[in-house]
Amino acid sequence: MSRLALMLVLAALPAAAQSPATPLGPAYTEPLRPQIHFSPREHWMNDPNGLVYFEGEYHLFFQFNPQGDTPGHISWGHAVSKDLLHWQELPVAIPAIAGDQNELVFTGSVVVDDENSSRLCANNKPCLVAIYTAHHDKSGTETENREAQALAVSQDRGRTWQRFAGNPVLDVGLPEFRDPSVSWSEENHAWLMAVSLPNEHQVAFFTSPNLKQWSRLSTFGPAGITNQHNPKAQWECPDLLHIPADSGKGPGTWALKVGMNPGSPQGGSGEQYFLGNFDGRTFTPSTLPGAHGWTDYGKDSYCAISYNNLPQTEQPTLIGWMDNWQYADKLPTIPWRGQMTLPRRVTWLTDSAGQSLKQDPVVAPLRIGKPTDISRTLKPDQALTLPSLTVPAELTLNIQPNNAQTTGLRLYSDFDHYTEIAYNLTTHQLYTDRTHSLEAATAPPDFLARTEAPTAPTRPYDLHIILDRSSIEVFAQDGTIAMTTLVLPSTTKLRVELFTRGNTQPTQITGKSWQLQPIW
Repeated sequence: MSRLALMLVLAALPAAAQSPATPLGPAYTEPLRPQIHFSPREHWMNDPNGLVYFEGEYHLFFQFNPQGDTPGHISWGHAVSKDLLHWQELPVAIPAIAGDQNELVFTGSVVVDDENSSRLCANNKPCLVAIYTAHHDKSGTETENREAQALAVSQDRGRTWQRFAGNPVLDVGLPEFRDPSVSWSEENHAWLMAVSLPNEHQVAFFTSPNLKQWSRLSTFGPAGITNQHNPKAQWECPDLLHIPADSGKGPGTWALKVGMNPGSPQGGSGEQYFLGNFDGRTFTPSTLPGAHGWTDYGKDSYCAISYNNLPQTEQPTLIGWMDNWQYADKLPTIPWRGQMTLPRRVTWLTDSAGQSLKQDPVVAPLRIGKPTDISRTLKPDQALTLPSLTVPAELTLNIQPNNAQTTGLRLYSDFDHYTEIAYNLTTHQLYTDRTHSLEAATAPPDFLARTEAPTAPTRPYDLHIILDRSSIEVFAQDGTIAMTTLVLPSTTKLRVELFTRGNTQPTQITGKSWQLQPIW
């Protein structure tokens, strides 16, 4: 079932059917509760929305069901942070509308209207304007499903919002037309929107002088992966951003990211990217090696979007939903469902292997004290156990595999259950394998899986691993590979085992580990 179909079925349910009443215990201490990733205090959360920096605060809006822990009654939740790590959850920002005028508040953007181009800012002062998809199903006065783009405005730093009386501002008459990504275009000195045509596997670009009247510029797609793996695949959550060169030199490049659900090669939902050029009107993808890939090769990162209005000293920054539509509503977390990835700084790397998106997680401020040295030399076909880690924790490994066929590590939650992260030097792949992390009888459907990413032999065999109570984020080959994986361990203490297989020469591993400070 697609995201849309799932939401529509559940949106019609009464609140009592959404989730049994669960007394709230001590905040953020429940089993499996993320300790360094944002999750709502309670209820359902999916896509990040409206990421914007304004007056010293990073805003994180998100798809939210304020009435239960499954999709439905979709509204915009809201949290703010001073550092992208420690979050304060605020009241619902833009609520769904029930009854004959039903409106679900689907994914969108928030911009800072510095010059009051919209004429919606009080006293001609900068205000926040949300551009979101207003979804109306065919109940009530609607005879068919309809999606159009709408506005809401905040005069008080995002604390309260008022819908624009002239909504919708962009309606092309399609039942599925969603997830506007809006930013200021210096090329056009106007607002730019990238918005999804899900069933056509396209991204349409529009421009506006005032956020109210929109003109179509061009369309990108179909391209890359469309419905090769699933005939019901849809494109969602587009995001166009300009990213600097990793070296800090050169003009940078453009990246167009687009989510897919279902039908990603990893299974279920995923997100691909295209590197290329945007001339203010048309996006043209590059044909160089590596110019098309996956933002994350794990099963559990979707609809990552970038921040608007960041200070010029900060690199483009993404946050994604750490989950998969195959099983998101079946995970055994109470009283919440859903968490976000760590923020990721994004640059563009060009080397002998081609070009690639490069991601660097924002995590260093959470490190406690000095790191522990976990460097080891492994004999052929040897496994070595390291001191146990208590999550949240961080590992960095630099591997000299020599002639090993496979080398990496296992993270054991008990004697029988583990997740394996390793390089296969024969197939030129990095993989994350959680097929042994749970008993099949207790695992959610489609959860026990192995995901793989292609590697480049000219790039370093490194691993940057961030462990939370129910997730593993892996960054590899100088940040050109990201793999995000949910896990459901029975304990917060993990046994770490380094291993190497198929070699006749020693494997050298240089590494460090840190304990991380919880954000709550």
